[in-house]
Amino acid sequence: QVQLKESGGGSAQAGGSLRLSCAASGYIYPRSSMGWFRQVPGEKREVVASINGAGITLYTDSVKGRFTISQDSADHTLYLEMNSLKPEDTAMYYCAHGPPGGLSTIPDVWYWGQGTQVTVSS
Repeated sequence: QVQLKESGGGSAQAGGSLRLSCAASGYIYPRSSMGWFRQVPGEKREVVASINGAGITLYTDSVKGRFTISQDSADHTLYLEMNSLKPEDTAMYYCAHGPPGGLSTIPDVWYWGQGTQVTVSS
């Protein structure tokens, strides 16, 4: 079992920054993937950024150049640095853990966190 606990969400003005953290505990499969998804009520959950077992990062087009995903390999804490925030970034953000190959769709995910809300005002 793996437990994922997000923190760092909140409110920001457009153009501002927030940093999300995800603390992972339990058995973390070696060289597994971790990532961030987000969901707006009434819409599908989508991948925002991921890092796979080889350390390769992927970003959805809308956040490229603004968001940075990183991971502390010592304790598996996952981060998402979000800069130049836009109102359309408003969503519930979920931490996810999955297989070494990567995370790109919901079926890839083994474990989810509870989510942390990000609200960006214009």
